[in-house]
Amino acid sequence: MERLLRGDVRALARAITLVEEGSARVPAMLRAVYQRTGRAYVIGITGSPGAGKSSLVNVLIDHYRLAGKRVGVIAVDPSSAFSGGAILGDRIRMQRHFLDRKVFIRSMANRGHVGGLAEATHDAVDLMDAAGYEIILLETVGVGQDEVEVVDGADTVCVILVPGMGDDIQSLKAGIMEIAHVFVLNKSDRPGVDRLQAEVEQMLGLRDWQDAWCPPLVRTVATGAEGIEELCARIADHRAMGVGGDAVSRRRRELSRTRFMTLLANRVLAEVVRRVGPARVNEAVEAIAARRRDPYTAAAEVAAEAGVGDS
Repeated sequence: MERLLRGDVRALARAITLVEEGSARVPAMLRAVYQRTGRAYVIGITGSPGAGKSSLVNVLIDHYRLAGKRVGVIAVDPSSAFSGGAILGDRIRMQRHFLDRKVFIRSMANRGHVGGLAEATHDAVDLMDAAGYEIILLETVGVGQDEVEVVDGADTVCVILVPGMGDDIQSLKAGIMEIAHVFVLNKSDRPGVDRLQAEVEQMLGLRDWQDAWCPPLVRTVATGAEGIEELCARIADHRAMGVGGDAVSRRRRELSRTRFMTLLANRVLAEVVRRVGPARVNEAVEAIAARRRDPYTAAAEVAAEAGVGDS
């Protein structure tokens, strides 16, 4: 951890590996660095597969490096439902940054974790933050409308849409469309981008924003770095909106509450299983599967046996 705080990339890489492995050393590691976190600005990049998330991240790295920033990237890839493996293909698209000592790219497999992020993502963000990375780009797995967990880990969320992918329905859906701070209309050189923009603007017009932040729309062509300056300007606008007020503090309190409650729930669950034993858990599962017990009754009984609830 001392080497990590000095920006040692080997120490950072090893620490993130321990996080992904669920090592028992993780709580002590995070205790050692947590007071040095909270300085990085985290930008979430989310959208459907094929929207150009990795290409966009690639040019965003260029922009922030030209501004002299140290940039960290966490790119989450889907795990195979059959083998459990992942391609981690984002590294291929970002390979020109590998020799830059002020860029740290880490691909993660989501290992079946829903919501677009890997379970270890938040800890990895903290470690990169403590290591001195000023901008952290958080790219989700690209699974569709349920990628909303990125909002729990990013200060600014960019939702990428592209023309020709069911846009008339996409713009009316809840979930991913409601978490955007900036809408990125990527591949805007394709036919249908005007229609896509009109549909998103119509959706935004259904809400009375008043003093709230209304997500701007930015057209980009990531493969040609078109529109990137404007996109970064809109991200900076969103960041500046919270400066001098309590918006950022309020947002980070919400993120802290979500993370705390998740960790607490995991710890309580682990303690329940430890007290009653795996065999009792399996017995309850078999009873539910055989319709001898309903899930609510079975859960209440096991919790009561563990001393954390009443039957």
